[in-house]
Amino acid sequence: MIRPSRTWRIAAVIGVASLTLAACGGDDPEETPDATESESSESAAPAAEGDGELVIGTLLPQTGNLTSLGPQEFAGVQLAVDEINEAGGVLGQPVRKVDSDSGDATTDIASQSTDRLLSEGSDVIIGAASSSVTKTVIDTITGAGVLQISPANTDTTLTDWDDRGLYYRTAPSDVLQGAVMGDLLLSDGRVNVGLLVLDDPYGVSLADAITETLESGGGAVAGEVIYNPAAAGFSAEVTQMAGFDADAIVLIGFITDTAKIIPELAAQGIGPQDVPLYLVDGNIDDYSGDLPDGLLEGSKATTPGADSGEEFRQRLLGVDPLLTTFSYGAEAYDATMVAALAAITAENDSGEAMGAVLADVTREGEKCTVFADCVELIEAGTDIDYDGISGPIEFSDAGDPTDASIGIYQYGADNTFTNLEYVQRAI
Repeated sequence: MIRPSRTWRIAAVIGVASLTLAACGGDDPEETPDATESESSESAAPAAEGDGELVIGTLLPQTGNLTSLGPQEFAGVQLAVDEINEAGGVLGQPVRKVDSDSGDATTDIASQSTDRLLSEGSDVIIGAASSSVTKTVIDTITGAGVLQISPANTDTTLTDWDDRGLYYRTAPSDVLQGAVMGDLLLSDGRVNVGLLVLDDPYGVSLADAITETLESGGGAVAGEVIYNPAAAGFSAEVTQMAGFDADAIVLIGFITDTAKIIPELAAQGIGPQDVPLYLVDGNIDDYSGDLPDGLLEGSKATTPGADSGEEFRQRLLGVDPLLTTFSYGAEAYDATMVAALAAITAENDSGEAMGAVLADVTREGEKCTVFADCVELIEAGTDIDYDGISGPIEFSDAGDPTDASIGIYQYGADNTFTNLEYVQRAI
């Protein structure tokens, strides 16, 4: 993503202040504009003036291959909106929320939902969960001057997207998950690894990141098989994987296809009880109702996210008592919180105004973790550094978290997973 510098962001806020009388403190990254005075004056058009009501649209999966992520993400946004409004709202008005379905990349649901969210006056859109879906709508959203914050996108190519400085994500890119997975494989003594990879930007970018870490640590990729998730079956791909004689298999995909691939692995003698299996954020799930008992026992998985804590999980359950998993719920909550804090900081609820200061509210200021406390600091003229439930966030100028955690999990005999540890590191 081609992004303006911090100087541009400050200049944009100054431009907003002069309009509202409210003062308040491309795919090629080589094309990123330098922070020179002349370029800032040419590109730093004043942000649009907001209408005083912060409208948050959600573009999250109610259908499609990431449906399992939807409930906790919707709950995370709703919980944040509830807490924001209980604390007085934003700019003296309650925050309004509009929900929509993102579907997946095989449908046009996301485009239709995006059009509706824009027509409803959304200032910020939380979503999509899928990187592939985001790529179908990011130009429409940011081109309309609307801020987009994904709680779950991890595709590395989104970092350098030409998004007018309006795309952010609270989940780290696959550079981090790939590094942690590669380190996990090496520490487990897996040095000749097979990769079974979803044919999707997410799958390919994560596989590349794992490969880089594995090879730099002295390991090797025995072979890589790219599969079509829409295929009727996966026998041929598994047969090809069996020919690599790998000492471990990393399956990078989504839950629906993974539930079909694992039995095929077992049928061909390279199942989790024969060759150690590793899963990732796209397919870590409770498989107790889908696979024979014990099939996944000992298998490991990684997924972005810090330990959100029991207290936060109970707050999410207060919004949706039917939740059984919480992945990316904290990231959705934090995405909503930082948008609201950015609007208060800019004294302007437009997407462009929020985007101009969004990184600033997450770094180099006085730390705060509770919305009401952060607002009190802002109103006192203090620069804040919001640390969220999902981690410190610390947005880069490219809109990515620069410090994040990856959880490492292990499956038991009941085909459910428990946490082994959290690995936090700078990206």
